Amino acid sequence: MEWSLGRVRELVADGMQSIRDCESSAVGTAACLLLLFLWYCYRVGREHGSSPLRGRYGAEPGRPRAGVLSGSEAVGGAKAQQGPLDGQNGLAYCQSVECFRCAAPGEGLNQRLYHSLQEYAKRYTWSGMGRVHKGVRDQGRYLSSRPTIQRPEVFFLPDLPSAPFFSRDAQKHDVELLERSFPALLAEFGAVYKQPPARSGSPLPPGWKANSTAHGQWWTYYLVNQGTPLALNARRCPRAWRVLGQLRTFIANNVFGNACFSVLTPGALITEHYGPTNVRLRCHLGLRVPSACELVVGGEPQCWSEGSCLLFDDSFLHRAFHEGSAEDGPRVVFMVDLWHPNVAAAERQALDYIFTPGR
Repeated sequence: MEWSLGRVRELVADGMQSIRDCESSAVGTAACLLLLFLWYCYRVGREHGSSPLRGRYGAEPGRPRAGVLSGSEAVGGAKAQQGPLDGQNGLAYCQSVECFRCAAPGEGLNQRLYHSLQEYAKRYTWSGMGRVHKGVRDQGRYLSSRPTIQRPEVFFLPDLPSAPFFSRDAQKHDVELLERSFPALLAEFGAVYKQPPARSGSPLPPGWKANSTAHGQWWTYYLVNQGTPLALNARRCPRAWRVLGQLRTFIANNVFGNACFSVLTPGALITEHYGPTNVRLRCHLGLRVPSACELVVGGEPQCWSEGSCLLFDDSFLHRAFHEGSAEDGPRVVFMVDLWHPNVAAAERQALDYIFTPGR
């Protein structure tokens, strides 16, 4: 339920009149408490936002808000370089000096993170912020001293259990929901993939982006790119969007959250790189998986399977490749970023605040 400020004030005024009418009664006391609670919920809702994906079609595809981590990938992303949006390549190179990932790491980033955490604690609470405070305070040291096998580029949360791959039970509800949705997601992928090219001379259908690869082609079709919904793409995939809204642990409110269809053509290679953080698990649902396709995370190889999910920590060094023939067709996955299961609810709320797109 959403109320305007004027409506809430009317309710408060009516309630206060009722209280004055029966000031000495228990009913008046209960009404006062109820109205105070409603007012508190209204203020918190306005400050912190509503449910993750509600009413978030507003972002224009291909044009991230200022300050969003623009440009690295949905499979974990090599760091983007400064420069204009490249229409042919499709990489959203960030032009904002506020971009966490594109900005050079150092004291400037650490100070912004700490300032955002202090703002959050002042507005809400320090309760449960021990690890987040420790991570923000010592971020420079954590990022520079991590072993080469795991080195997130932007934010490291200390004392989280880490492994290249995680069991499906780590996020059982969301994994099972995605796997049940396999037929619908496969159908919507086919619908957007088979569209005619968006413009003359381009092989890409509307909404698709081509990413830089050492060999072959790697295309992505984002529904959510670094916390920003892509309106037109989401409208073309209503069932996939509905699935995202049903996920319990999808990272929908900060720059570490992405959801997309990801395509590797035969011969494609995504070279080794790190993701931005260890607070998420990347989930790949196999939609089309020919032979000779592999994902290697932290030196451990795994193969996708159609209709099944792979969960991995993309802050580990990882790469992906498709060594099949042209007759095999592309490898296709539906990719979503889920919270690491050991990040507590209070920590998630704080990280959403600190890493809100545009902050």
